Amino acid sequence: MERRDLEVFLTLAEELHFSRTAERLHVSQARVSQSVKQLERRIGAPLFERTSRRVALTPIGRRLRDDLAPAYQQIVDGIARAVEAARGTSLLRVGFEAPAVADLVTDVLDRFRARHPDSEVLVREAPFTDPFSLLRADEVDVLVTLFPVGEPDLTPGPVVFEEPLVLAVADTHPFTRQRSVTLEDLARDTVFRAAYWRDTTPKGAPVKRGRDVTTFQELLTAIANGEGVCPLGAHAAGYFARPRIAFLPLVDAPRLAWGLVWRTAGETVRVREFAAAAR
Repeated sequence: MERRDLEVFLTLAEELHFSRTAERLHVSQARVSQSVKQLERRIGAPLFERTSRRVALTPIGRRLRDDLAPAYQQIVDGIARAVEAARGTSLLRVGFEAPAVADLVTDVLDRFRARHPDSEVLVREAPFTDPFSLLRADEVDVLVTLFPVGEPDLTPGPVVFEEPLVLAVADTHPFTRQRSVTLEDLARDTVFRAAYWRDTTPKGAPVKRGRDVTTFQELLTAIANGEGVCPLGAHAAGYFARPRIAFLPLVDAPRLAWGLVWRTAGETVRVREFAAAAR
């Protein structure tokens, strides 16, 4: 039984007038008559008494109306709530894996706000050790993070910013006597895990991993103390410059990409609109 036929029946049961029912549903009067006849054949009995002067429900028609109306309204309300949930609220929560990245994609934020002036954007910094945790806890709707992302429950979107890699080292490190470093140089020291996630250099030399750190400031302190070195996006040289740390170009490293990612099950119209602004 088609939902449209039920809608025609319930509207006609309320209006008791074929022409007004057709106008209300934006269909032809013939379509109303056809739906009623199909439903009556399905039931096996007349649902309306029709004369030249009036339309009235039969006893079976009245019972069917009373049985269907509450259930049909539940369906309509349920669909409306689902559509509203899919649109999301006017609030879009955007997480950033690194505190400075929000400043690097202000054009995306400005474009989204210009296109959707009714929307409010809330910016949050994601934990350094587990940037996806805010997404999975439904505390942000979309995250700007390092690419590539290979999480089965997350959908990667467009890249929003690219930059070269630099190597953060203590200002007393022997590397500072060089104008630049290469990926092969990483085998010569302890490397904290950040923007370089491989366990070997391109030629296969093992890369010794540094201890785990829980915050970005803790990472910078460990580098300044000479505990190791760390590849970072080039924006770090400007945002986190400090007397005890030097930033050297990693000349043969691939460019670093930052992109959008969101929970596949949590994709809403707002998330798609933000991705469109990023594209």
